[in-house]
Amino acid sequence: MSERLSEEARKPLLGPLLDNNWQMVEGRDAIGKTFKFDNFVEAFGWMTRVAFWAEKWNHHPEWQNVYNKVEVVLTTHDAEGLSALDAKLARKMDGLF
Repeated sequence: MSERLSEEARKPLLGPLLDNNWQMVEGRDAIGKTFKFDNFVEAFGWMTRVAFWAEKWNHHPEWQNVYNKVEVVLTTHDAEGLSALDAKLARKMDGLF
């Protein structure tokens, strides 16, 4: 079980992500971002690469794909909010983008 981020841990873990276009999700302890690709194949390919890491880390995103856009929300359900896994997966998503 993952542990919810403490107030002290939030700034160093979430600050760089918020600087890179991630946003806090209104009404939830979650972060979100929209990734835009040139076409559907690129979007789906990126989702496939992310899926391998998500499965490896047993941490799965909430996401939606419409053509060339992928909307992502990250939160840790068993921690009832953001955990270090969310920051880790967000960094991986950015790196694969």
